[in-house]
Amino acid sequence: MTRNEETAGLAGSDKAIVFHAQGLTKTYQMGEVLVQALRGVDFEIYEGEFVVLLGPSGSGKSTLLNILGGLDVPTSGTVVYRDHDLSVYDDSALTRYRREHVGFVFQFYNLIPSLTARENVALVTEISRRPMKPEDALGLVGLGERLDHFPAQLSGGEQQRVAIARAIAKNPQVLLCDEPTGALDVTTGVRVLEAIERVNAELGTTTVIITHNVDIARMADRVIHLMDGRVARVASNATRVAARELKW
Repeated sequence: MTRNEETAGLAGSDKAIVFHAQGLTKTYQMGEVLVQALRGVDFEIYEGEFVVLLGPSGSGKSTLLNILGGLDVPTSGTVVYRDHDLSVYDDSALTRYRREHVGFVFQFYNLIPSLTARENVALVTEISRRPMKPEDALGLVGLGERLDHFPAQLSGGEQQRVAIARAIAKNPQVLLCDEPTGALDVTTGVRVLEAIERVNAELGTTTVIITHNVDIARMADRVIHLMDGRVARVASNATRVAARELKW
């Protein structure tokens, strides 16, 4: 066992637990075939942590992220957000949880083409309890001078950063990112990761990124390795690598 693996259980132990998962399973019916996406997953994520869920396609990363975000529920087992057991929530309670506590960033930006960057972000702030100003959220991701540009006037990386601003504008406790650099080249992807890194550092937002890119894992506090629907191992990074230093 490496020192990283030995210290993995200690990382964040002096901080509040944000997520506690125990025995999580998820089974899908695909025609006549049962697909086991998760096979008994256990882990904890702590307040303010930057965590990477790392694994190949089909390892269960997206399924796990969807359960953490309240977009799906486990077949069995429990997942607790602070003191709320998400595994017993109904659709209404999960909707409220997503709206009040979670920001999502996906591989594709899903911006409304007819709205400016500012207006895309404002859509979220209008339904939030304690939102940031759209201008502040866009400034945090380095787009303070692009407020009134439409998506078609922005590069792919800039559009993704608008999506990040939209996700954080409601001041979520948790930011969940599903392959946020998957459609981007290295240089643009690093800019996007820098924006996520800054949100985690300056707002203290608990951040989870799923990726199959081993290099991105170097910027995390901890890396949860998934394989075939199980947690293969958990490792801590003694020193986090800044996003600008990543190359892949």
